[in-house]
Amino acid sequence: MEWIRLKARLLEAGSVRLSGEPADQYISRSAAGPSAGAPGSLFFSLGDRRVRVGIDETAPIEVIHRGEGVADLLIGGDMVRGRLEAAALHCPRQAYVTVSGTCIFHCRYCTVPHLPGRRKGIAEVVGMVESVADRIDAIAITSGVASSIEEEEAYVLDVVAALAPFGLPIGVSIYPGPETPARLRALGVVEVKFNLEAATETLFRDMCPGLSWEAVHEALFRSVALFGRGRVFSNVIVGLGETDDDLERVMTDLAAAGVIPVLRPLTPAASLAGRPRPPADRLLRLSAAHERILREAGLDPRRALTMCPACTGCDLVPGRDT
Repeated sequence: MEWIRLKARLLEAGSVRLSGEPADQYISRSAAGPSAGAPGSLFFSLGDRRVRVGIDETAPIEVIHRGEGVADLLIGGDMVRGRLEAAALHCPRQAYVTVSGTCIFHCRYCTVPHLPGRRKGIAEVVGMVESVADRIDAIAITSGVASSIEEEEAYVLDVVAALAPFGLPIGVSIYPGPETPARLRALGVVEVKFNLEAATETLFRDMCPGLSWEAVHEALFRSVALFGRGRVFSNVIVGLGETDDDLERVMTDLAAAGVIPVLRPLTPAASLAGRPRPPADRLLRLSAAHERILREAGLDPRRALTMCPACTGCDLVPGRDT
């Protein structure tokens, strides 16, 4: 089966049933976003391509671990042999750390505000990175908003400063204030990801009450001048009620400014737990548009050093999966 179609089907399914030999070393758990608090996930890879799927003992798709990372994926009567890829922290080859696993905002698709999360201490974060330093190429930092946007930014800046001695590329994804891009750049951060989340401002207001679509837009466009074209990213969720035309418009707008949009299939959770995941055929259709828009803008996600565009596990990434 062609890789992009296989991955689209797995992203539509969202989870697999894991069997076979013990695979604890390959199971990752998330502290941020819709998957926070879930039983865990794994990375299934073929060569340099990978997909991240949740683990659900009732899922119709099965992954059989044969031992030492070798795994067979059973899907729709087909068997695909690949490998389970161990995460360093959250994803392979990166220390991707959520510094505050709690949030004062209540985005409708996110479970974090409903979980007993906490803020990690700076020494704790440094220790986590040290524990995987021999198997990572980059560091990525994300966070909820524990008490205020301003206070969270200040804390993340302190974390970044403490991680600089590792000498690795650092990417940061937080909710931005007006000076966030410049402050991160001054500390040596190489890439940023500020998430628009929804394809339209109307949807954003509905999904993320209390947050500002315009503030995220401004931070993204300001960041391009500081970090460069193709070093600024923004997640846009597929499946919140938008149309394909809505997504093409926002992708075109972002790419024209030098921002790489990341199309993230909805993980139904929190108040959107009853929503369906976007179907594979829609993801494939949008992927073709995504690839065209990035090509016309001269942007290449394969150059990403950090965060989601470098990992590629949760999305169809032009140039990597196509």
